[in-house]
Amino acid sequence: MLNLEFIRNDFPILKRKINGYPLVYFDNAASSQRPLSVINAENIFYKNDYGAVHRGIHTLSSKATSHMESVRSQVASFINAASQEEIIFVKGTTEGINLIANSWGLNNLSINDNIIITEMEHHANIVPWQIIAKRIGIEIRVLRLGENGNLSLNMLGNLIDKKTKLLAITHVSNVLGIVNPIKEIIAYVKSSGMITVVDGAQAVMHHPIDVQDIGCDFYVFSGHKIYGPTGIGILYGRKNILTTMPPWEGGGSMINDVILPTGTTWNTLPWRFEAGTPNITGIVGLGAALHYIKNLGLDNINKYESTLVDYAHKQLSLIPDIKLYSPTNSTGIISFNLGKHHAFDVGSFLDQYGIAIRTGHHCAIPLMRYYNVTAMCRASFAFYNNKKEIDRLVSSLKHINRLLNN
Repeated sequence: MLNLEFIRNDFPILKRKINGYPLVYFDNAASSQRPLSVINAENIFYKNDYGAVHRGIHTLSSKATSHMESVRSQVASFINAASQEEIIFVKGTTEGINLIANSWGLNNLSINDNIIITEMEHHANIVPWQIIAKRIGIEIRVLRLGENGNLSLNMLGNLIDKKTKLLAITHVSNVLGIVNPIKEIIAYVKSSGMITVVDGAQAVMHHPIDVQDIGCDFYVFSGHKIYGPTGIGILYGRKNILTTMPPWEGGGSMINDVILPTGTTWNTLPWRFEAGTPNITGIVGLGAALHYIKNLGLDNINKYESTLVDYAHKQLSLIPDIKLYSPTNSTGIISFNLGKHHAFDVGSFLDQYGIAIRTGHHCAIPLMRYYNVTAMCRASFAFYNNKKEIDRLVSSLKHINRLLNN
C-alpha cells in the first residue's frame, strides 16, 4: 500500500503554485516529475564521481563506468532481459525506434517487403518506418482501429503474407490509455516469422514488464516517463538479433579497430550501438528512478493508479457536454473534449487555475482523424496524484464550460 503523503513529499515541484493555485500536475504521460532521490543522485554524481566513461584508467573514469554498467544491469533486471548485453542506452524511445529502423530495417528489409504498424501509434513509431519505406520501397500496412478505439485484431491475419517482415506496435496508447494484448499479438505474428517492435513508453511506469514473457524482439522506453531524467532511454533487443545488426551511428566507443581507409571493425554488444560520450548523469538518474519505483512496487502503483483513473472517469463523465475517448479501464490516461470548445482553450483556462494537462494531437494525428477531431485534452495520472486533485479538475471544467457557453 502506498503512503501518499510520504510520496508527495518526495516530489518538491508538487509544492509549487501556478497563478496563485497549488499545482495539479496531470501531464504525466508527456513527462513525469522527479523525486528527490533522482535529483540527489545526479547532484552527488556530479560532485563526487563524474568522469568520462570507458577506457579511462583514473579513478573517476573507473567509478563513472562502474555506475553506468551497474545501471545497465539494473535495467536488464527491471524488464527481465536475458542479459545486460541486450540493453542499449539511447536518448529515448524515439531514438530507439530510429536505431531499429536504420540498423535492422535497412539491412533486413527489401523492395516489395511489407511491415505492419497500427492506427494508434505515436508518430515516433510511424515516421521512422515511413522514411525507411521510401528509401527501400517497402509497403506499410495499417492495423486499423475498431469499436471504442481498440485495434481490430481480427483483421491482423488479413494483413500478413509471406513478405510481411515486422510488426511495430505500442504497448499502451499515449492518447487512449488502452493496453494492447501484446503477448497474445506477438505469439500470433511470431508464427509467421515476423520481427516485433514494442513501444513501451506509456507502459513501463504503470505495469511490470517482462520482455522474455512478452516474447518481443525489441522493446523501447524513455527515462523521463518513469520519473527519471530527460535525454536517456532504453532499447532492449534480443541478443541473437542485435549481434547481426550493424551500428547506426559511428564514432568513439563503438569500434574494435580502425584501419585507414576502410578497415573499421565493430565493438561487441552492447557498446557497438552507443557511439560517443553517453548521457552518463542521465543514466545515473535513471538508475535512481528505477530503484525508487522498485521500492514502491509496480503492482502497488498499478493498483493505486487504477482506482485513481476509475474515480476520474466516473467524475468526469458527470460533466455536461464532455466527450470521453478513453475507456473505463484505461491505464493512466483519460482523453476528452468539452463540448465544441477547442482543446487549446480548455487547457489554457485550466492553467489559469494551476492545473496542467496536455492539449493537441498528442503526436497521434492518424488517431485524431479516426475520431474526426484535430485535438483532444489529455489528463494523465501518476501515483503522486490524488482524488482531491481530480475534484479540482472536475469543478474547474464545469466552471469553464459555463464560462464558454455564456
